[in-house]
Amino acid sequence: MVLYDLDPEWDSFDINDVRHSNSMVYESLKEEGIRVFIEELNDPHLDRILKYYNPADTIIFNLCETLPGIAGSEKRVAEIIENRGFTYTGNTPGLIDLSYDKLRIKEILVSLGIKVPRGAVLTPEEAEQWNLFPAIVKPSFEHCSLSITEKSVVYDTASLQEQILHVNNLLKQPAMVEDFIDGREFHVSVWNNEIPEMLPPAEMDFSAFSEARERLCTYDSKFRPGSLHYEKIETLIPAPLNEKELAKLEKAVMKTWREFGCRDYARFDFRLRDDNFFLLDINPNNDISADTSFALAAEMKNYSYARMLKRIVMMAAERHPFMAGKIREKAGAGQDAENSF
Repeated sequence: MVLYDLDPEWDSFDINDVRHSNSMVYESLKEEGIRVFIEELNDPHLDRILKYYNPADTIIFNLCETLPGIAGSEKRVAEIIENRGFTYTGNTPGLIDLSYDKLRIKEILVSLGIKVPRGAVLTPEEAEQWNLFPAIVKPSFEHCSLSITEKSVVYDTASLQEQILHVNNLLKQPAMVEDFIDGREFHVSVWNNEIPEMLPPAEMDFSAFSEARERLCTYDSKFRPGSLHYEKIETLIPAPLNEKELAKLEKAVMKTWREFGCRDYARFDFRLRDDNFFLLDINPNNDISADTSFALAAEMKNYSYARMLKRIVMMAAERHPFMAGKIREKAGAGQDAENSF
């Protein structure tokens, strides 16, 4: 069952876009011979959907980012699915929850020896002590570049204080201030479980922009076709990296994947400055729509969109109490385990 969320309060463009991208998931899985249903969660009452399905013969392809109307509830979606006994794709509630806490993630990464931008959670008053510019101001507990615009990159204390207040007031949460790494940006996708595989990294090419504050992935760059960043940022796959750079990147990615206990799929965002890769963000259950860097990277490994989705379903199936045995039995008999559905 393909499960996705849609808030009726969104504008018509977002509603149509979400329905279209999730319909593609549904149709693609049907193409692969999987018996599939699709459910739209448009209110907080997930149980109303789940009660019609049996955990014994159902895998949920979890594409929900929230319980509509309840902020910060992505973790809760996975918890409800898990507590009802369903097997589902993607990462655990614990990792989803942790990934929203930018300061805690930064602290863990530092303890692992993974380079991250210098940063701190600051109030407007505390910002007077910050002296590393340019800086970028982000929400402390969000994904999807929410609130990120060119104004998020600041060059002086007054602008820093103003942007901190903007995040505080707009999103009702603390603001994270970081050293702005003005360098090449890479989105690195990983999937699989027992033996994780790094897919070809994608570079976000900012060549069309001359100012440092323009060279970043804004909210518009991800969700607003026709906007300057959406149209002008080029995605290069595979990213033009030499062997040494690729090896260094893979080492950091794989260590992070294993130490955080990732499963199925995730994306890691890095920037390169002075021969050092800085990890900006960990994205468990990242967007896997057909036009995303994840899907494009899988295509570089000869996975059509439909085959990519089916492989993710198979990863979850290996955790299913009944389907896992069937898969192992077929594999042991030399049959194609992917035809278990």
